[in-house]
Amino acid sequence: MTFEASTPEEYVSQIPEERRIHVDKLRTAIKENLPLGFEEGILYKMIGFYVPLSKYRKGYHCQPGTPLPFINIASQKNSVNLYHMGIYAKKELLDWFVAEYPKHCNHKLDMGKSCIRFKKLEEIPYDLIGKLCTKITVNEWINTYEYAIKK
Repeated sequence: MTFEASTPEEYVSQIPEERRIHVDKLRTAIKENLPLGFEEGILYKMIGFYVPLSKYRKGYHCQPGTPLPFINIASQKNSVNLYHMGIYAKKELLDWFVAEYPKHCNHKLDMGKSCIRFKKLEEIPYDLIGKLCTKITVNEWINTYEYAIKK
């Protein structure tokens, strides 16, 4: 599913009603726990939380002039997906998340490199996602990102 939206609110309003509450709760969990300095908007046709160009002028190396992505939320055909670049870039954060997930959910973790897929929307672990959001500050994310692209 692709939505043409210019704001997160517009994106959420286009999601099918049965998913809307879950995406909104996920968005709220992120916003309430993300350290100061990240901004929310639409990035890559999804709800995005990113380091703004005013804080990190270099932007995203894959697409110069674009803010540095950190977390995205997307409503896809069969799932609601959370993309978290920190778990892709920091193995210790990935290991923490994988170890914590079974404490919060009864089903198997469905995950790609940075993508966590939630097919059972009523079982999204909002508290765990909130804790995950507290694990990296803007400056830590910039340092992690710069280290990763230098490799």
